[in-house]
Amino acid sequence: MADTKSGFSADERAAMKQRAEELRATKGLKGAAKLAKELEACVEAIEALTGVDGDLARAVHRIVGDVAPHLNPKTFYGFPAYAADGKVVLFVQPASKFDTRYPTLNFDEPAHLDDGPMWPVSFAVVEVTDAVEKRIRDLVAAAVA
Repeated sequence: MADTKSGFSADERAAMKQRAEELRATKGLKGAAKLAKELEACVEAIEALTGVDGDLARAVHRIVGDVAPHLNPKTFYGFPAYAADGKVVLFVQPASKFDTRYPTLNFDEPAHLDDGPMWPVSFAVVEVTDAVEKRIRDLVAAAVA
């Protein structure tokens, strides 16, 4: 439920605070030091997830490492995310973050999933199967092509 003063829910305010903390944590860091700090935060975010949230985040982390190792792991509003040139390409939004029915795999604007005048950029995942992992692999490959 939205707060009448700010229009944001407590979960949304918490996510914004988390994003501000992410930015503060890497302020002044450059190059390898910044990448290492962001990787550490991403791995910690993944390790904190359980159930389908954790299954999806671990699968995406493994797949990005295989298919798009040039993407840099980081967090984005506390979500495990992967970026190129500082811009988030894809991220996992756990169901537990906003108490939703399923986690989602989301692709941001730098992802090259364009397919005519309309295309999906968010995918609900209720179970990580071999077929789901293959679809994620194909989506990540397309996103960075």
